Amino acid sequence: MTEQIRMIGARIRELRDISGITTGDLAQKLGLPEELYVKYENGESDIPVGVLFEISEMFNVELSVLLGGDGPKLHIYGIVRKGKGLKLERRQQYKYESLAFNFINKKAEVFMVTIDPKPEDSLLDFNSHPGQEFNYVVEGSMMTVIDGYEIILNEGDSIYFDSGYNHAMKALNNEQVRFLAIIL
Repeated sequence: MTEQIRMIGARIRELRDISGITTGDLAQKLGLPEELYVKYENGESDIPVGVLFEISEMFNVELSVLLGGDGPKLHIYGIVRKGKGLKLERRQQYKYESLAFNFINKKAEVFMVTIDPKPEDSLLDFNSHPGQEFNYVVEGSMMTVIDGYEIILNEGDSIYFDSGYNHAMKALNNEQVRFLAIIL
């Protein structure tokens, strides 16, 4: 696993330790097997963004603190220049760039998400997290599956949904897709 994933796991472990919560208790609150949660915390397995979002909510910390270690400091406005968002170097099918990491007390998490094309028969990587989500396709086409419903979105299309339902996205036409994801 990457150094970034190990650092995220260490920050989560520190929050859990400070709060006096066992790995078993936190895993249960997250609805995960304890063995998987321990792998996340030890940096042995990639942590889905939905799980990171839930942990940030549970411990009342900004997601950017878990991701980058530093807390946001801006409170009037925050600018993130093109390509300068907080990148999440992950091995999953999704590549995230946080576009609001430097603003304190956000009401939403904003990401530019990139999905590279995969073989037609590849499995989708489903996740769910509390709240709602808005996705706007900036480039390419993708299939979005929400609770078993398959929706095709093309450049300029958008979707708003309850992110508590299992959902996944897949690039179509053997081309990369980029979309703006806002998680509330």
